[in-house]
Amino acid sequence: MIGGGGFAGLSLAIALRQGLGDAFSVAVADPALGKTHSDDARTSAIAAAARRLFETLGVWDEVAGEAQPILDMVVTDSRLHDAMRPAFLTFDGEVAPGEPFAHMVENQPLVDALMAQAKAAGVALYASAVSDFEAGAERVSLTLSDGSVATARLLIAADGGRSSIRERAGIPSYGWTYEQAGIVTTVAHEREHHGRAEEHFLPAGPFAILPLKGRRSSIVWTEAAREAERIVALPDDEFHAELERRFGLRLGDIEVAGPRRAYPLGLSVARTFIAERLALIGDAAHIIHPIAGQGLNLGLRDVAALAETIVDAARLGLDIGSPAVLERYQRWRRFDTMAMGVATDGLNRLFSNRSDVLRLVRDVGLGLVDRVPALKGLFIREAAGLTGEVPKLLRGEAL
Repeated sequence: MIGGGGFAGLSLAIALRQGLGDAFSVAVADPALGKTHSDDARTSAIAAAARRLFETLGVWDEVAGEAQPILDMVVTDSRLHDAMRPAFLTFDGEVAPGEPFAHMVENQPLVDALMAQAKAAGVALYASAVSDFEAGAERVSLTLSDGSVATARLLIAADGGRSSIRERAGIPSYGWTYEQAGIVTTVAHEREHHGRAEEHFLPAGPFAILPLKGRRSSIVWTEAAREAERIVALPDDEFHAELERRFGLRLGDIEVAGPRRAYPLGLSVARTFIAERLALIGDAAHIIHPIAGQGLNLGLRDVAALAETIVDAARLGLDIGSPAVLERYQRWRRFDTMAMGVATDGLNRLFSNRSDVLRLVRDVGLGLVDRVPALKGLFIREAAGLTGEVPKLLRGEAL
């Protein structure tokens, strides 16, 4: 049983159905599965490894036509009132000839494609939450919010950063808030973006312009929490003025083309990713700063690693919910998660400040990286999710 029907939960369900065959049943429980419409207007950066996973699961073709490849990326470091924003770091956006390191995809079409594939694969979908559970020697007993009961060999928590399953299991989560919020919206602009992503490091935090299909871009705009709340509440013309100050005029006239919302930012990692007949994936296990655009992709690495661990165990005739099997998953994922958390936390602290000394240090560092092709290539492969012990699904290989 998988509690949570977002990207991670549905992706894992499909992967397990494809890898385990008819010998196992796979179910997803989430109240959101009963909704016919979502107002989620957000977009996500799908790294090359995650795209390979979606291709292998059979869902990428459904969204590929609306997915915008990121063909290059420019990083600047400046103050809000600076007349010029010199580029300190540029990236070619390919990990291999013809393979972009990432695509921008709108969330709702991707969730719809995952839902359709889950149904086609025979995943049981319940529009209820896992409200209670008790792990036994061989199975875990489950109670859903509609009062129905079930048993499973393994319960997987994919129910987000405020995971009720994690809390019921008594697993603490450690971290902190940044006293920052990320303002998210979509902008239409006069000129073509040509697949270029831009990340402007400003004293309040990064301002990212991420290309979408057509003359549109997704904005991820970091501000101090109170300032973000003020900006989001501004009248349309004043919000436009604040946006234009940061966006600039490179793409001509701009207009807001989607809802604007602010989301609190923080770092949080569960003390353990496993418990008795329980595994955590995605935001239930970890939340990181969006400065590197890796939050969703980190969760899909969990999906690929856990799916491979479970399928390998099942083929060997092992108990898929046993401590030994779950510990293999935790060893695979915990170090990578901690490393990414430390990296994004460090980047945020390095760039989200007004120190002239730190600004000089980071600009020298960015300039050095820009002049070392091998180092730039390593950063691209890391951002694409293709470093370390890469699970099969992220290599584009079926389980």
